Amino acid sequence: MLEEVERWFADRSWSAADRPLDQLLSAKRAAGTTVSVVLPALDEEETVGAIVEVIRRDLIDGLPLPLVDELLVIDSGSTDRTAEVAAKAGARVVHRDDILPRIPAVHGKGEVLWRSLLATTGDVVCFVDADLRDFSSAFVSGIVGPLLTEPDVQFVKAMYDRPLGDAPGQGGRVTELVARPLLNLHWPRLAGFVQPLGGEYAVRRELLERLPFPVGYGVELGLLVDALHTVGLDALAQVDVGVRLHRHQDGQALGRMAAAIYRTAQLRLSRGHLVRPELTQFERGPDGFVPRTYPVDTEERPPMAGVKEYSGRRVA
Repeated sequence: MLEEVERWFADRSWSAADRPLDQLLSAKRAAGTTVSVVLPALDEEETVGAIVEVIRRDLIDGLPLPLVDELLVIDSGSTDRTAEVAAKAGARVVHRDDILPRIPAVHGKGEVLWRSLLATTGDVVCFVDADLRDFSSAFVSGIVGPLLTEPDVQFVKAMYDRPLGDAPGQGGRVTELVARPLLNLHWPRLAGFVQPLGGEYAVRRELLERLPFPVGYGVELGLLVDALHTVGLDALAQVDVGVRLHRHQDGQALGRMAAAIYRTAQLRLSRGHLVRPELTQFERGPDGFVPRTYPVDTEERPPMAGVKEYSGRRVA
């Protein structure tokens, strides 16, 4: 790694255990900082309820001062009982299409995260994927912690082990095969991030509202790269929260994810001509292999600070 990155890795990589909950509550009380937690969810009835229950139990209910002020699940079109389960567990549930209805929603995780800024009010916004198993509240308190105790930190990613079945460290295949090579080659100052594509990260609202959001799978890489260029490396950090267990996608889904991430990187490298935004994959049918072509996300949402509904809310 670059010498600058080695220094950053030593200074800006922490463990969740470094900041006990009472320390975080004291810092939160002193600063008056508010925290919103957002779970983007699509057909996650098996896991979303347990995540919400843990956050409510450990970080909201029974504390003299809740660490989490808002707990929001955004349902992006589930066909199962995701919304019902999340609400019963204690989250506020909002459908993606009910946020900023003036702009028709498109399918994609980044779309949901972008719209969440208009549905929340916290000074710090913490994103958590809704498919995590054996969830620990350290995934929230760990990454929120530096934003409460370190005034210069603006963006914090979770880092963790990602087992694949019984094989330790073999998860994160798109990270290792696509994202990490891209970052090391083109943005070497970000080479110190252990989980650059992880879905658990906390960011100051004042930074998030200045960033464009890729609407699909490229959102994590896009936000990280744009945050680097907007606030600099020393405003970024990462926190070890242990082990991340979740549902793994099949190889073809990972291929589509990889294509979207490459497209997001290519756009930031050139801000000009794009590669052909389609990906053809092959599935075996009764008569042999059948090509299936999928569009690669090519749309990005503008910084929320420029959306009139958002600006109007802040004035009000």
